[in-house]
Amino acid sequence: MRRMRREDWTLLTAGLLVVLAAILLIALEPRLPTVDSPSEATAVPTQLLSDPFLQYPTPGAVRVVWFTEFEGQDHQVKWGSPAQQPSASLPNQAAATTTQLPRTREDAQSRLDHPNFADLKQTVPRPIWRHEALVTGLPPGQRVPYQVTSTAADGTTAASRVFTLTGAPIAGQPLKVLLTSDHQNMPMVAANLQKVEETLGQVDAVFFAGDLVNIPDRASEWFDDSRGCGFFPCLQGNTRYGLERNGRTVNYRGGEIIQHAPLFPILGNHEVMGRFAATTPLKDQFGNPVPRPVAVGLYEANADLYNPSGDPALRRQWIINNSFNSDTYEALFSLPVTQVPNPDRPETTSRYYAITLGDIRLVSLYVTQIWRSYDLDAATRGRYQEREADLGTPQNWGHGQHIFEPIERGSLQYQWLEQELASEAFRQAKYKVVMMHHPPHTLGDNIVPPFTTPVPHYDRDGQGQLTAVRYQYPRAQDHIARDLVPLLEQAGVDLVFYGHSHLWNRFVSSRGTHYLETSNVGNSYGAFWKDAARPVPPETIAGSMVTYSPSDYAAQGDPNGLEPVVPTLAPLLDDSGQPLPYIASNDITAFSVFETETGTVSSYYFDTRRPESAVVKFDEFTLGK
Repeated sequence: MRRMRREDWTLLTAGLLVVLAAILLIALEPRLPTVDSPSEATAVPTQLLSDPFLQYPTPGAVRVVWFTEFEGQDHQVKWGSPAQQPSASLPNQAAATTTQLPRTREDAQSRLDHPNFADLKQTVPRPIWRHEALVTGLPPGQRVPYQVTSTAADGTTAASRVFTLTGAPIAGQPLKVLLTSDHQNMPMVAANLQKVEETLGQVDAVFFAGDLVNIPDRASEWFDDSRGCGFFPCLQGNTRYGLERNGRTVNYRGGEIIQHAPLFPILGNHEVMGRFAATTPLKDQFGNPVPRPVAVGLYEANADLYNPSGDPALRRQWIINNSFNSDTYEALFSLPVTQVPNPDRPETTSRYYAITLGDIRLVSLYVTQIWRSYDLDAATRGRYQEREADLGTPQNWGHGQHIFEPIERGSLQYQWLEQELASEAFRQAKYKVVMMHHPPHTLGDNIVPPFTTPVPHYDRDGQGQLTAVRYQYPRAQDHIARDLVPLLEQAGVDLVFYGHSHLWNRFVSSRGTHYLETSNVGNSYGAFWKDAARPVPPETIAGSMVTYSPSDYAAQGDPNGLEPVVPTLAPLLDDSGQPLPYIASNDITAFSVFETETGTVSSYYFDTRRPESAVVKFDEFTLGK
């Protein structure tokens, strides 16, 4: 990367100082504003905000999580024995730990029917409480009935229906694992998950490759979006989404899945919020992250003003509030804890993790970046340039399509991954599965530009005035292709599962590693194969000193060199009757399942234009072959 010139740093520093006073009132806030809880008697009915769902199973135990809009008291999970009928009294019980979600909010763009959040003109907090109880003493490989209850301040109690749970599966136990991604409140999610339940029955786990919702701090997208596309209602079979096709509306309920099967998500770009502002629209905050070093530089420029006491906790919170965070995602889920290999500052995280489930070793990575527009007009703060209007105000720069968590060789996550791939748990696993959000191989649009740190260039006129800030992404520096993929393949990974481009396609490397992207639930941007071309920057831009090499920005095919695999059973056909190696449709939705008893990964599609049609198994392959 080229070093910034002295005058560039001068410009950047000057621009930042200009706005320090303007942002001081917001910037000095080390924590979110205190949430005053509405009266439980008038705020919401005494009911659960979600069904319970399962998290982080261990041998003989599993965590049960649910949510309410009242703090309440006496939150419990009750469970029985394997032979017990659901209608019988459940003799065992455990108290839940209750916490309030720190950043859940609503704004004028929220879609919900709620008396406390009608006709919003600005962003406001939405108080939501999370309850988690640990169920223990479970017999290996056997399901038991369970139920949760929560009591409000007035003494009334809300109870869930009875579902089933089990502890961590043991080696050799056959499992059915749903592979899904990129729900994002999309139109076909409810139909997709209803067909999952109808086709597969009860699954044993859900691997979710990121982008769970659209705006992560908007509570209704998780719980009660009035359109019927909320995250939890769809995965719990509690919704009603009206899908219009061919002049007809068909309602879909989603699938009753995560009440019985533990959910293992990872971070996608839609789990990350940008710079915090108390009343700004949530979409604007979501689209306004900056790299951590930029926030650190802003803080250090006036640390005495922001933090006179030098409190390290205040410094950390200020930097988070002025860069990006995944606080809501991390507060929602309980996932395996990773010890970060950082000798200078011992810490743990669940943003990336590994766990053994029966014969599977699942390695979940945090591999994503901010999505920015590919447009090149002067008004776009995009992946390739800053807005013309922002050139004199560097605090408004977007810094291109920057990466949230490093994965290149030598980074902390990469070092942890090296240790994990060398571990006994990984090496002895029958099936080695890696899950991440960003695609290493795809026909979709989001693999361009390469996954690397943007290289800035500064265009100037004859008087030395800044006329453009542009970003390049050299393919030779792609962190996934250069560093991550060789490490995974050398370690013998069987399956790399991911999403991000809203389609289905798969690949196989020369080493036998399978790559699967199965995230087609609506809002597909197409597959760029043969004659279809991705939006890429032109080789030259008028008035710019920057040249974009076509070899860095592939318009067709997989930029990282693999040919897509045509589905083995029933591929879709193009207009000339030739089989297509992908599904990229806003009418046909796809889902995949991994069955450990046979080692097969099967993919199915459902044509929502024909509601009475059967689900079609269109592809199948076997791991280890």
